Amino acid sequence: MTPAGGAAPRKTAKPFSKKELEHFEKRLLEERKRVLKEIGKHDEAMAAVSEQENPYSFHMADQGTDAMEREKAFLFASKEGRFLWHLNQALRRLYQSPDTFGLCHTCGEPLGFDRLDALPHARYCMTCKQKEEDGKR
Repeated sequence: MTPAGGAAPRKTAKPFSKKELEHFEKRLLEERKRVLKEIGKHDEAMAAVSEQENPYSFHMADQGTDAMEREKAFLFASKEGRFLWHLNQALRRLYQSPDTFGLCHTCGEPLGFDRLDALPHARYCMTCKQKEEDGKR
């Protein structure tokens, strides 16, 4: 598998031991479980707001509050949904190609244990991520 930039990874050895990969898998699965629980809470909140709506309420403030609460719950659920997608992608990379898990998708350098321990779904090393963020500004 070549990184997104097209350059082949420079490192040929596995960046992490089997024990470290198991640690990352556990971290990703725990985070995934937490996110799914949060999404469930947001779904419940959206359902509760929908149930509380009074079809006979004509006051604009009540209607505005209901709309704002629905929008807020939707935005939180959407954010968690995107995060869940990133976690699932990281698990897919870990399962499909454990030899290249933990290598930067741009330069092919190892991300490092500390970075992946803090952000187990990371795809880029700090240097490449900083370049990406600078390019967006």
